[in-house]
Amino acid sequence: MPAHQHRLNLDLVEKSALAGKRRGLIGVRVLDAATLFAGPTAAALLGDYGAEIVKIEHPRGDGSRTHGQSKDGHSLWWKVIGRNKLTATLNLSLPDGQAIMRKLVASADVLIESFRPGVMEKWGLGWTDLSTINPRLVMLRVTGFGQTGPYAARPGFGTLAEAMSGFAHITGQPDGPPTLPPFGLADGLTGIAGALAVMIALYQRDTVHGRGEMIDLAVMDPILHVLGVQATEYDQLGLIQTRTGNKSVNNAPRNLYATSDACWVAVSTSATSVASRVMGLVGRPEIVQEPWFATGAGRVAHGDELDALVAEWVGRHTRDEVIAAFEEAGAAVAPVNNIAEAVADPQYRARGSFVRVADPDLGSLLMQNILFRTHSGQGGIRFTGRKLGADNDSVYGALGLSPQDIQMLREADVI
Repeated sequence: MPAHQHRLNLDLVEKSALAGKRRGLIGVRVLDAATLFAGPTAAALLGDYGAEIVKIEHPRGDGSRTHGQSKDGHSLWWKVIGRNKLTATLNLSLPDGQAIMRKLVASADVLIESFRPGVMEKWGLGWTDLSTINPRLVMLRVTGFGQTGPYAARPGFGTLAEAMSGFAHITGQPDGPPTLPPFGLADGLTGIAGALAVMIALYQRDTVHGRGEMIDLAVMDPILHVLGVQATEYDQLGLIQTRTGNKSVNNAPRNLYATSDACWVAVSTSATSVASRVMGLVGRPEIVQEPWFATGAGRVAHGDELDALVAEWVGRHTRDEVIAAFEEAGAAVAPVNNIAEAVADPQYRARGSFVRVADPDLGSLLMQNILFRTHSGQGGIRFTGRKLGADNDSVYGALGLSPQDIQMLREADVI
């Protein structure tokens, strides 16, 4: 059967949800067989920009369906990370499930999976097997530690990557313990990296050599790239960064400061010119003339002194007064928002950084909008996470399976 006949009919979701949305990845079909967050985040990002995502879940459901908070029995995590995804259940540990996956792969552009190394091979669904079926397939393999190395077989989660990368070591107060982020930082970074890797592989396939690619993405790797120059400083200078709380090791003043109305603001002075404006604002312009003030390193050496001056001034003003004064002076400042304040922030509102999406179970949901904007208006959230197996009939019917075949698969616990 020609590949285009396997494409799913997106009319099964509301046409009105698709109206007016430009979808740059339309025609790209992605099978999301990954679990929880890193791989599914990559798939969600691709779906935001128009790729057709088919979420392949074990019949008991992806772990994100029971993760975190729920309302009226509906997982809010799933509603967000399952957005723009059709859903089909499939037990890949059974031979019939493996046979169906091979049929799905034959017409797919991308497969995303997050099983431990060797599991897909055990099922006859490894890269060698699947690329033989579909030489144009891009296979994104997301694991905690990668497909190779002494840790490859270990179970891996974002928390472990945040620890072993050095992130936790430099996070927290100088006299306190290493600190982990209270959200899935490493998973989120890996999801973004995974979407980028898929796009590079698709570009190479479609413009250079016509072949697919296997991508080995370890959750432990992307977080290293946001840690900056630490490895090079260690290599060249023997430096190992330590915890400095909210202070920067490169510039000062840079910290969080309490206002008179019990709020907090963040101040950053990466440029000397900005640091000069801050000192003028807090009533100490003469410090700018000190020889040490001209460099970031010099200001860091006098960081406690600069911090005290900024903290004293900020502490005499309300948050709104501080922000207004900094804005007038051309100095960098931002409020420390909680999520309610972020949702109401006029800058986020002006950019549409949060969007309300219709949901058949909860009426509507507020969630983060697409990751970036384009001049032509690419991307959008067409629907929220769907019910488990909601699209089984469409997905498997597109493979030529009859309603009777699909019912037999249900009874055999294959789907």
